[in-house]
Amino acid sequence: MKRLAILVVALAATALASAQDLGGRRIVVGSDTTYPPFEYVDETGAIVGFDVDVVNAICEKINCVAEFQTTAWDGIFPALAQGEFDMVASGVSITPERDEIVDFTEPYLIVNQAITVRVEDSALTVEDFTAEGSTLVLGAQLGTTNAQLGEELVGQRLRLYDTFDSAVRALRNGDIDGVIIDGVTADAFVQQYAGELVVNIRGLSSDPLGLVFPEGDPLVDDFNAGLEQIKADGTLDALIAKWFTTED
Repeated sequence: MKRLAILVVALAATALASAQDLGGRRIVVGSDTTYPPFEYVDETGAIVGFDVDVVNAICEKINCVAEFQTTAWDGIFPALAQGEFDMVASGVSITPERDEIVDFTEPYLIVNQAITVRVEDSALTVEDFTAEGSTLVLGAQLGTTNAQLGEELVGQRLRLYDTFDSAVRALRNGDIDGVIIDGVTADAFVQQYAGELVVNIRGLSSDPLGLVFPEGDPLVDDFNAGLEQIKADGTLDALIAKWFTTED
């Protein structure tokens, strides 16, 4: 009986190890690569960023190879459901509505929403945007939790854009008065356009981020296992320190 018990434990351990070894499988990752520092295309044409490093670190643990594919945010979830890629890594907030149509890993980062404005408007407050009679206009990316919060704050004075690049361009051009965006990404745009933009409003709400899979896909369990490993060994903390220098 003792030998049988040992055998059962050994087999269970083998099964667990196998579940976390994808045998070098290629994983196609859909991502809106206009969202620094999570994912963006660098000067060499390579897709880089925090999410890229996180997925690659997980793949090192569970033996897979990630291949990132640029995909427009608008329609990214239907494209996932249609099998255009195996997963999505794109700074995706975990929400009850999204959880009804996709499966998320455990959160790998929590971000706070913020408002970016032009430097000359750095004295603006949330109350300036939300006050009755205000004419200030906010911009956000279509289909994001940022857009949802923006609508709650300013209603019809919210303008939606296909990408945050476009929203930030509109802000720089004076077409809108602020962009509501995750604080860490706001900092990336402020760094990119140093002297033009500033993050003057932070901590509007907190969003946990997760990696995304089709409903019922067993890959979510494998990636949760790998995520737990990179949390435990300090890899995730090192990547956060590498990519984010923020007050968020």
